[in-house]
Amino acid sequence: MTSQVSSPAEQADGAVVGEQRRAAGAKDVRRLDRVIIRFAGDSGDGMQLTGDRFTSETASFGNDLSTLPNFPAEIRAPAGTLPGVSSFQLHFADHDILTPGDAPDVLVAMNPAALKANLGDLSRGAEIIVNTDEFTKRALQKVGYAVSPLEDGSLDGYSVHPVPLTTLTVQALADFSLSRKEAERSKNMFALGLLSWMYHRPTEGTEKFLRAKFARNGQIAAANIAAFRAGWNFGETTEDFAVSYEVAPAVSAFPPGVYRNISGNLALAYGLIAAARQADLPLFLGSYPITPASDILHELSKHKNFGVRTFQAEDEIAGIGAALGAAFGGALAVTTTSGPGVALKSETIGLAVSLELPLVVVDIQRGGPSTGLPTKTEQADLLQAMYGRNGEAPVPVVAPRTAADCFGAALEAARIALTHRTPVFLLSDGYLANGSEPWRVPELTELPDLKVAFAKGPNHTLADGSEVFWPYKRDPHTLARPWAVPGTPGLEHRIGGIEKQDGTGNISYDPANHDFMVRTRQAKIDSITVPDVEADDPDGASTLVLGWGSTYGPITAAVRRLRAEGVPVAQAHLRHLNPFPKNLAALLKTYDKVVVPEMNLGQLATLIRAKYLVDAHSYNQVNGMPFKAEQLATALKEAIDG
Repeated sequence: MTSQVSSPAEQADGAVVGEQRRAAGAKDVRRLDRVIIRFAGDSGDGMQLTGDRFTSETASFGNDLSTLPNFPAEIRAPAGTLPGVSSFQLHFADHDILTPGDAPDVLVAMNPAALKANLGDLSRGAEIIVNTDEFTKRALQKVGYAVSPLEDGSLDGYSVHPVPLTTLTVQALADFSLSRKEAERSKNMFALGLLSWMYHRPTEGTEKFLRAKFARNGQIAAANIAAFRAGWNFGETTEDFAVSYEVAPAVSAFPPGVYRNISGNLALAYGLIAAARQADLPLFLGSYPITPASDILHELSKHKNFGVRTFQAEDEIAGIGAALGAAFGGALAVTTTSGPGVALKSETIGLAVSLELPLVVVDIQRGGPSTGLPTKTEQADLLQAMYGRNGEAPVPVVAPRTAADCFGAALEAARIALTHRTPVFLLSDGYLANGSEPWRVPELTELPDLKVAFAKGPNHTLADGSEVFWPYKRDPHTLARPWAVPGTPGLEHRIGGIEKQDGTGNISYDPANHDFMVRTRQAKIDSITVPDVEADDPDGASTLVLGWGSTYGPITAAVRRLRAEGVPVAQAHLRHLNPFPKNLAALLKTYDKVVVPEMNLGQLATLIRAKYLVDAHSYNQVNGMPFKAEQLATALKEAIDG
C-alpha cells in the first residue's frame, strides 16, 4: 500500500488546509470528529485504488484511520451484478479509533449494483453520491430494480447527490486523444477528486502517485490527474454540494514518533525482514501464491538488498519443503499461505516438528472450508494450527491483534522459532491483511536481539573420552537442540521423519524412547516464556470479554460503548495461543462470566473450556466480515444481563 510518512507535529499542520479554505470565503465548512466513507462499484471501477489513495492522503493529513477493503474472489466478476461489487470503507477521525466503522456516513455508488449491495448498511440521513450515467434500464434490471431508486422515493430518507460522473469525466478529458472507453476509466479519479474536496484531503500525494504509476504513458498520467482535478473543481463550483467537511488531525492520539500508513501484510513482511536483520540471518521465503497471503510474497521479493530470497514454488508442498531446507541450511525460514495451503503443508510441518528446526508458518486466514470465501475474513484455523497434524506434533501459535501489530507478531514468531528450534504458526486473517492503519516506525534500539549461536563442534563426551556431536543434546533451559549448519566439519548428523534417539539422533523404534521424545517436544513448547495476559478492568467488573486476533478492534470499541453507558465490563486479549500465558488460569477464575467473541464457531472457547474448566460463553460470527462494534456491544450487554 502506498503510504505517507509524517510525525504528529507535522500532522498538525494539516489543519491549515481548512483555515485557508475558510479564509478564502469558500462554501460552508463544518467540523466533524469522525467520518465513515465507502466507495463501491464494479471490480473494474478502481474502487480499491480510489480507497487506497484517499487513505494515503488521510494518513498524511494526520487522522487516525482504519480501513476495510471488500472485493469479490473472481478476477473480474460479471459487470453490473451484485456479486461483482467491490467496495472500500475508510473510517477516519480526530481521535483514536479501532474499527473501519459500522455504518457509512457517505456512500459513493458507481452503479445500481453498488447502491443495492450497500444501501442496507447505511443509516438514515447518510449521504449518497450516485453515478447517474450508469442507472440505465439494462443496469437496473440486472439487479432487480423495476423502477430506478432515484425516482421511486425509496431514497427519500437519505441525502442523495446525483452526479453524472462518467459524462463529466469524458468532458474533462475532451482535449486528450483518448477513446471514450479510455476516458471513462478515469471516473474513479473524478470521484476521488470530489471526495478530496468534500473532506479537505491533500492532493499533492495523489498527483505524484499518478505520475509514478503511469510513468511509461505520460498521456494516461496527465488524463488521470486532469480527471482528479476536475472532480475537485466540480465540488468547489457546483451548487449540488453546498457544504464541505473538516476532520482535524488526531495529534493527541499518537505518541511522538515517525508514522506511516500500513496494511497488515506489509507490516508482517517488514517484521520478518527486521527479524532476519536482528538475528543476523538471511531470510528465505518459500511460498505459493494464495489469497489473501500473496502480498507478503510480492513485498518480500522487492528486498534482495536486505538478504531476502523468495521462491515462488509450483505448489504449497514445494514451498514449505524449500523453506524447511533453508532452515536446515541456517536461514530464518518462512512459508506463507492460507487455510487450504496449511492443509497441504501439514506433513512437512510435522517433519519440522520432528527435525526441531526453526520455521515460521504464516497463515492469513480466510473463509472456508475448501476454497470457501477466498477474499473474506475468518478466524477458523485456530484448531487446525493447534492440532492439524498426525501424531503429537505441538506447535506454538501467535496472533496479531491489529494491522500494525503484525510487525511485532512477526518478530515474536521469529523469536520463538529461533530460540526453541520449532515451527511457529502466525495466525493473521484477511481483515488484518488488507486493512490499514497508522503505524509508528520503531527505533532500532526498540527491536529485540534475536541472534543465535550455531553449533561449532562436538558437544558430548563418550565413556572412552572421545568427543562427538549429538544433534539432539538439548539446552537445559529452552530444551532446544543444537542448530548445526550443513558442511560444518565434525557436525555430520542424520535427519528425517523417522523417530530419533534422544541425544544421538539415530533412528529409534524403542517404545520408551518414543514416549520420552513425544513428552520432551511437548515440554519444549510448554516451557516457552510468553508475557502474562493483562485485563483492562477499571471498574472491577464481573464479566470478562476474552478475544484473540483481529477481534481486538471491535471488542475494544464495544467495551468502550458499554463503559460510556455505565456498564462495567473487563477485557483481555490473547496474542499467544500456544502456550497460553501462565497467568491465564488465575485471571479467568476471578470473573463470574467469560464471553469469547470469535469469527468461527467457538474454537478458542473450546480450548478455554477444556484446559481451564471455565464455562466460557461463545459469541460467534462466520459471515466473512468483521464484527461491528454496535452488534458486539448489544451481545455483550445481553450476556452481562444474563
